[in-house]
Amino acid sequence: TISLATIYYTLHQFRRAGLLRQVIVEPGKVYFDTNTEPHHHFYIEDDGELLDVERNKVKISTLPEIPKDCNIQEMDVIIRLRKK
Repeated sequence: TISLATIYYTLHQFRRAGLLRQVIVEPGKVYFDTNTEPHHHFYIEDDGELLDVERNKVKISTLPEIPKDCNIQEMDVIIRLRKK
């Protein structure tokens, strides 16, 4: 058997090494994504399913002014969906 703490420690080590991306869909609900290329997500709330969306499929025309001592490192868009 293996402890849950060991699994999460290993996942976070993989994330720090750039092998996984961490996607936080809501407080307490984290996904680890093996696709480390820049991209966005659909999150289907009914099933808890996370689907990749190509980066070039999302257009962002404006952003709020960021603090002067900061730079944008990355931008993640999560489009939340519910089934009809």
